Amino acid sequence: MIDTSNLKKGARIELDGDPWIVLDSSTQTAAGRGGNTLVKTKLRNLKTGVFTERAFKSGERLKEPDFRYQPAQYLYEENGELYYFMDTETYEQFPLRAEDIEYELQFLAPNDEVRAMIFNDQCIGIDLPHTVILEVVETAPGFKGDTVNAATKPATMGTGLVLQVPMFVEVGQKLVVDTRECRYIRRA
Repeated sequence: MIDTSNLKKGARIELDGDPWIVLDSSTQTAAGRGGNTLVKTKLRNLKTGVFTERAFKSGERLKEPDFRYQPAQYLYEENGELYYFMDTETYEQFPLRAEDIEYELQFLAPNDEVRAMIFNDQCIGIDLPHTVILEVVETAPGFKGDTVNAATKPATMGTGLVLQVPMFVEVGQKLVVDTRECRYIRRA
């Protein structure tokens, strides 16, 4: 069981027999006597892709989905609609729709290792490692000696992801990127 105080971005819960992922959450305290605290969430159904907003009472406990994780490898994409993965234990290939893994695609390159999320014997998504290494393919020129300044600039990674990086980062460098918060950590 998961407490509503732990409903942060990326948390997974089970509602009405379906797995959901928390896209955003905020806490709101009602004014007045005995003000109840609510946790307002934006959720996406991992099976159907449906979005919803839902409020939970503070302290309420929710069921965690019973996922089974299977090691898999990203192989290729087909027409930008289907992305094929291979179970690294059985060598069986399976597709996932682009809309089901839209966020994860920002961090995914061919041959990357991931974990397939299996719910009720059906693959409904993938689970990325907490950090990945991506190469910078486009950014403004860097400045020598600008390693302490907190100024940042946008950089485009080989996967198409654009994120803010320090001024000293240059094209061709490999960076360690946090997949949970979509942010630069350090040079690889």
